[in-house]
Amino acid sequence: MDVDVMELQLDYAAVRAAADRTAGSVRPVAVVPAAEGLWYALEYLQHTGSFKARGAQNFLAAHREAGTLPDAGVTIASGGNAGLACAWAARAHAVPATVFLPANAPRVKVERLRGYGADVRLVGDRYAEALAACEEFAAAGGALSSHAYDHPLIAAGAGTLLDEIRAGLPGLDTVVVAVGGGGLFAGVAAAAREHGVRVIAAEPENCRALNAAWEAGRLVDVAVDSVAADSLGATRASAAALAAAQEKNVRSVLVPDEAITAARRALWKEHRIVVEAGAATALAAVRSSPEPLGERVAVVLCGANTDPGDLTAPGK
Repeated sequence: MDVDVMELQLDYAAVRAAADRTAGSVRPVAVVPAAEGLWYALEYLQHTGSFKARGAQNFLAAHREAGTLPDAGVTIASGGNAGLACAWAARAHAVPATVFLPANAPRVKVERLRGYGADVRLVGDRYAEALAACEEFAAAGGALSSHAYDHPLIAAGAGTLLDEIRAGLPGLDTVVVAVGGGGLFAGVAAAAREHGVRVIAAEPENCRALNAAWEAGRLVDVAVDSVAADSLGATRASAAALAAAQEKNVRSVLVPDEAITAARRALWKEHRIVVEAGAATALAAVRSSPEPLGERVAVVLCGANTDPGDLTAPGK
């Protein structure tokens, strides 16, 4: 049976299935106290340095289970966390990973991808050109096409975080996640709905694909201009994320870049935690709120693939 026929729905059953598939291959998240009523979910300690490993592993494991994982392997257009996760998961499943990037992609990203065994193809000077080449490659050679966030298996894999956080923090009432395209948010919201947990969706003010869609009541394209754009810079949210944002126990919050930078620096100064600006966006939502967001709040620190130089420089 085709895996996409099996699991088109993003719901709690899909999240539970993802948890079963990925058990033992992803790292369970650690949840630690940070302040009165506040805990951090340390997902930046995940394989490849971000939550994306969960979705990539679930995506490939589900296709392996269904007999739809081709010998040609998997392909994706992403030089960020999704590309790294895809390459890592492909190596675990002993299939090729072909990752397409613009020719001007940072060398460090290219080398990290190659370190996971990926075949890196540099095409054009814009992401759109790399994506087009990726799609052409998949169509011609039969490779399985993956996506950074807009697929139910990817989102369900990310959603496995919620039950792990609940296990580490009994009585959890609120979880705060940063949102780019919405894969993490949609998956976490699917599980949170089952348990009556409130979800705060945090985005930069100038990088607000989900918030703009929620306001418009439909998916819209947005301009991207934020310190967190490298990881949260989706121009359009997923349909699953918009559907989740319209649920009653969800709140969309926008935070300015200054608050994101301050939150990232605070994590370093107070805890010696280094995260991406995207991950710090979730904490910025808590720090910027005029009132507590809940009594037992978990902030997902979702990724740490960043240069810590600006945090460790003198005076920082």
